[in-house]
Amino acid sequence: MKLMTKALIGTLMLTTALPVASVSAFGQSRGEVYRSERDLRQEQQRLQRDRQDLRQAQRYGNQRDVREERRDVRDQRRDVRDARQEYREDLRDYNRYRSSNRNAFRAQPFRANFRYQQFRPGVTIAPRFYGQRYVVNNYRAYRLPVPGARQQWVRHYNDVLLINARTGRVLRVIPNFYW
Repeated sequence: MKLMTKALIGTLMLTTALPVASVSAFGQSRGEVYRSERDLRQEQQRLQRDRQDLRQAQRYGNQRDVREERRDVRDQRRDVRDARQEYREDLRDYNRYRSSNRNAFRAQPFRANFRYQQFRPGVTIAPRFYGQRYVVNNYRAYRLPVPGARQQWVRHYNDVLLINARTGRVLRVIPNFYW
């Protein structure tokens, strides 16, 4: 009897531990893509600042300043190239996951009382587009990152939108997310 209860408890512990591990793995890959995209943007901004410093050095500095700034720009270009490469690799891995797990991204037919509209980040949309019935609650199963405060993932036909739930502003658009 004790052996049977131990086996039962072990099985229950294993079944409760597995979904948690898979959920954390689901959120990790898409989050990596977003982090590498953010890193790429930051590297590009640093490159712009270094280019401005180079222009200032060419205008007002001496030869030594110009050489140092050129070296900084060259190093920053290399950093941008590396960040782009990392972003492409993360995106390729995520797309490979999506194509190999097509059933995970197959959803019920979308029914709404409005027609399809293509949205862009920065646009403010009406509340009828992000009502409770369109909210994606299982975003981790789709490897979407955790939305921030007052943000939510919303389905709009086959697209997924990250919106600010308070203002209705679209923060991110993933077109053709569902198959």
